[in-house]
Amino acid sequence: MTEVREAMIVAGGAGTRLRPLTRTTPKPLLPFCGAPFLSGVIRRLAAVGVERVLLIVGADPAPFEILRGEAERIGVSLEAVPEPEPLDTAGGVRAACELLSGPFLVLNGDILTDVDLAGAIAAHDHSGADATLVLTRVEDTSTFGVVVRDGSRVTRFVEKPEPGTLPDDTVNAGTYILQPEAIARFPRGRLSFEREVFPGLLEQGAHLEGWVGDGVWADLGTPERFLAGHRLALEGGLKWPSLDEVDQVAPGRWQSVTAEVAGDARIVEPVLLGAGARVAAGATVGPHAVLGAGVQVGEDATVADSVLFDHVRLAEGAQAEGTLMGHHARLGRQARTDPGVVIGDDCHVAAGERLAAGTRRPEG
Repeated sequence: MTEVREAMIVAGGAGTRLRPLTRTTPKPLLPFCGAPFLSGVIRRLAAVGVERVLLIVGADPAPFEILRGEAERIGVSLEAVPEPEPLDTAGGVRAACELLSGPFLVLNGDILTDVDLAGAIAAHDHSGADATLVLTRVEDTSTFGVVVRDGSRVTRFVEKPEPGTLPDDTVNAGTYILQPEAIARFPRGRLSFEREVFPGLLEQGAHLEGWVGDGVWADLGTPERFLAGHRLALEGGLKWPSLDEVDQVAPGRWQSVTAEVAGDARIVEPVLLGAGARVAAGATVGPHAVLGAGVQVGEDATVADSVLFDHVRLAEGAQAEGTLMGHHARLGRQARTDPGVVIGDDCHVAAGERLAAGTRRPEG
C-alpha cells in the first residue's frame, strides 16, 4: 500500500461570521473543546501516519506558530505557507504542491469531521486514481453540488439539483487525496477545486474516485454551528482528540485535575472544565458548557450551552446562555446574555447589563 505521509490544510479563511472572535485569532485557531481547532486536526492526521503538514494560511503565518511545539511532540513537521492574496479553495494548494513528493491529503481548516482517513487513503491507493474526493450524503441536495458516480468513479458534477432527481445524494466533504501532478496541471493563481480543478480533471480524462465516508461532517463557520459542533463532541457524536487530554471523571464530564468546583455548585453533564477553571458556590455549569483554562464562574452564576475561552470571568449571579466569550472577557455581576451572543477578547459587559440574542460585542 502506498503511504500518505504529507498533508495540506487550507486555513486562510477570514472568519467574518465569527467576529469579533476572529479579529484577534484566525478562525482555524479558535479553541475547540479546549485546544486550537487545528491541533485536533493535526492529531488526527498523525494518527494515520502523516509526518508533514503544510498550512495554507493568510498573509500572516505568525499566529500559527503556536501549533509547532505540539506537532513536533507527536512527530509531525509543520510549515505555514502564507497566501498574501486570497487564491480561492485550490490556489494555495497549487502554489505549494511542488513542495510535496507523493500523494497527499487536503483538508479544510474549518470543517469538523471524524471521517475515516485511513479508509479513504486505502481506497485511493486501491483505485490508482489521480484524485479521490471524500463524499458525504445529504438529504436536501438543492443547496449543494452533487458528485455523480458510476460505481465509485466520478463521472460528473451537478450543481444544486432538486432532491430525488439524481441517483446520487453525495456531495463534496472538503477532504481530498491528490497526486501532486494532478493539480500541477493547472496554472498558478486563483483556482477553485469545485469549479475548476475537479471538473477540469474530468474533461482531461483523469481518474477521479468518490469515496463515501460515514463520519461527521459539520461546518463551524457561524456561532450557532460552532456551538453545535461542541454539543456534538460533548455528547459523543464524534471522538475529538483534545477531549482525550482531559480526565473523564464521570460520563459526559471532562475535568482537569487542576479545576476546582465548590461542593454546592451544580454540574450538569455534558461539560468540559479546563485547567485551573474555578466554579464557585451556588453556580450551575452545563449542560453543553466548555470552560477554558483559568475560567472563573462566580457565586450563583450560570453557564449553559456556551463556550468560554481561556481566563473568562463571570461575576456573582451572571448568566451566559448560548454564548461565545473570547479570551479574558468579563461578564459583570447579574449581567446576562441571551442565546447567540458573541463577546470578543478582553471585552467587559457591565454589571446588570443584558445582551439580547445575536448581539456582537464589540460590534462590527
